[in-house]
Amino acid sequence: MTENEFLLHDRITKIKSINEQHDLEHNAYVSFSGGKDSTVLHYLIDEALPNNRIPRVFLNTGIEYKAILKFVREMAEKDDRFVIYNVGKNIPETLRAVGYPFKSKEHSHKLHEWQNGSRGKSLRKYFRQEDNGFQSCPQKLMYQIEDGFELNVSDFCCYEFKKKPAVKYQKQSGRNITITGMMKEEGGQRTTLNCIVTDSKSGKVKKFHPMAVLSSDFENWYIKENDIKLCELYYPPYNFERTGCKGCPYNLYLQKSLDTMERLLPQEKKQCEMIWKPVYAEYRRIGYRLKKNEVSLFD
Repeated sequence: MTENEFLLHDRITKIKSINEQHDLEHNAYVSFSGGKDSTVLHYLIDEALPNNRIPRVFLNTGIEYKAILKFVREMAEKDDRFVIYNVGKNIPETLRAVGYPFKSKEHSHKLHEWQNGSRGKSLRKYFRQEDNGFQSCPQKLMYQIEDGFELNVSDFCCYEFKKKPAVKYQKQSGRNITITGMMKEEGGQRTTLNCIVTDSKSGKVKKFHPMAVLSSDFENWYIKENDIKLCELYYPPYNFERTGCKGCPYNLYLQKSLDTMERLLPQEKKQCEMIWKPVYAEYRRIGYRLKKNEVSLFD
């Protein structure tokens, strides 16, 4: 048995075990983004639980690539377990109201707290107001806590467009366990990802991450072994490694993504420039993640 075969057996056993304990068939849904991870998850669940009727829920926020939405619709035409849940929020208005994402979820969260008057110890350490042995705000972004920085920043974007609609679906469907394709390998806040997440008050399972311990190597092997078709964005000429919300300012390779969109998806590039305009302008002004402009787009 190869390592990948062992991992597959282990994950199938884990999914079956959690199903026996928590009746995923009636209490869970698969969070389906249309990306590589959730597509692999879809097939992995089916291999572990043949003939299951667990819904695959796609949150149509309006920030997805058109090719992703097309892919999901094609899956839904062949499989009635797919649910396209329209979020129906005005994207620019919502971002102006709740704040824009900048750099990372952690940075956006801490900066939002700072902008709203919080000066807790963890914030003072992050913004280099005290000695800190942990990761601090990049020196290049320290100007954001000074007077004159007016961009409203927060980590509420994902909450407004994904978490709130997901909670709404849970209440409507009665399915309170979210199955995701998240993996620790992706880094960031996911490095501490647990396979099972329980509610701190009730103790009930609220999230199941069966792929937490898997890797991209396993994914690629599993896709090849099962001849799984992904969204066209993962193939030439696009060759995307990840999809997610298009143009997201958290993307470490944002410039590369926008350059690809400029060549192959120009209309979607224009949409990104409109949605994320204030953040892109600031990125370009200081030369952070995007090519630096000599003149700010605000000037």
